[in-house]
Amino acid sequence: MTEQGMPLEYYVNVTLSQDKLVAYLHFTNCDETFTCTVAQLEDIVKNQHIIHGVNHEILAKIASTPVAYMLEKTIIATGDKPVDGKDGYIEYMYDLNGNEKRPLEREDGTVNYKEVTSINNVRKGQIIAKRIPPMDGTNGKAVTGEALFAKAGKEARFKLGKNVVTDTEQTAMYAAIDGVVVKTDRDKINVFPIYEVNGDVDFNVGNINFVGTVVIRGNVHPGFKVKASGDIRVTGGVEAAELEAEGSIEISAGILGQHKGFVKAGKNVKSSFIQDGTVEAGEDIVVSQSIMHSTIRAGKNVLCQGTKGLIVGGTIQAGDKVVARTVGNSMSTVTAIEVGVLPELRNELIQLRTQMRSQMDNLDKTEKALSLLDQMAAAGQLSPDKLAMRIKLGHTKKQAVDELAHLKERILEIEKTLEDTDKAKVMVGSMVYGGTKIVIGRYTKFVKDPTSRVCFKLDNGDIVATANF
Repeated sequence: MTEQGMPLEYYVNVTLSQDKLVAYLHFTNCDETFTCTVAQLEDIVKNQHIIHGVNHEILAKIASTPVAYMLEKTIIATGDKPVDGKDGYIEYMYDLNGNEKRPLEREDGTVNYKEVTSINNVRKGQIIAKRIPPMDGTNGKAVTGEALFAKAGKEARFKLGKNVVTDTEQTAMYAAIDGVVVKTDRDKINVFPIYEVNGDVDFNVGNINFVGTVVIRGNVHPGFKVKASGDIRVTGGVEAAELEAEGSIEISAGILGQHKGFVKAGKNVKSSFIQDGTVEAGEDIVVSQSIMHSTIRAGKNVLCQGTKGLIVGGTIQAGDKVVARTVGNSMSTVTAIEVGVLPELRNELIQLRTQMRSQMDNLDKTEKALSLLDQMAAAGQLSPDKLAMRIKLGHTKKQAVDELAHLKERILEIEKTLEDTDKAKVMVGSMVYGGTKIVIGRYTKFVKDPTSRVCFKLDNGDIVATANF
């Protein structure tokens, strides 16, 4: 009983929040004359089974001046809220949402607007993603002393698409092939061996560098670069751009080189036409219409056999043979056809001969200087600095002689390959015009008059023209 004549519960009411994390005290049926002690308040709190997080300081303040707390609920106990565990998640090694598609900033602060596409290249066996396990939560405690259990974090799961695998513990995802990492429907992760561009390669797409095959369903605009470890297929045309593939390159609408850029394939290049371009292939270059004013190098064959089948202007080099319907034109445009040796060896030979001439000139100058110094030495007029120069020039001469010997040896090696030209031939199905230069191995023939349906090949050290294909 209290001094007011009624049990304390008549004047003081204690309630709990629904989650039992907070206990409130509020007054009922009392006026400004009401009084109570701390012990009485603590007893009523205990009777309500509130044993955790009790604020004894606030109870003391209520007991000392209850009138200050009569108009509102007062928090007298606070529990510990449970902290739920964190869900596990998949950590990707790549940006799979396209957030990195922006121009590349150079070191000097300028921006390269051609470098906007970031292809998620991946090699077989390379890690694509890691599975991060969930974190445990922390249990809480109600003001009544009850444990409030935290929710456990959820396990993340890999969403496997095509050409990806996981380890036995399901902790990491790996690429099963070389290709591009792509997220598809329902967030499945795949590795595709082909990278497709549904449109032109321009400033919206940027330069491309891919470990597989690239398919471009449009054109490649001037100044852009496409590089692939596999093949490159372009349904449109290529204009003054750089294409390089370890496999083959196929261009449906042709190449307009503008004497800029190049097209280079480890295997074959196929195009409808090539104009003012530079094209290299490890094996064959196949053109259905025409090759005009271009530099062409093929490890095996250059074949221009379509309805037009025209080669005019520029230089055509092939390891084995060149086949065309028409070579040159009635205006005698200079057209060089070279067969019988790998183009890189023929070009290396030209460079070696240039280096040899330069080295011989340098050696001649060195020998003249040494001769003058030898004369001075014989006359006893050699000063210390001239002596040092003489020694230095002696070393220079030895290096030049050694270098010349090396150059001569390499030139002989290549010239021997020039002799092996049994298979080399130039085959013209319709007409070859004057102004055409035919080179087979180390031998050269200039065509003076138009000739129809002819095959050029080497016979006893001479290039002969026959009608036998």
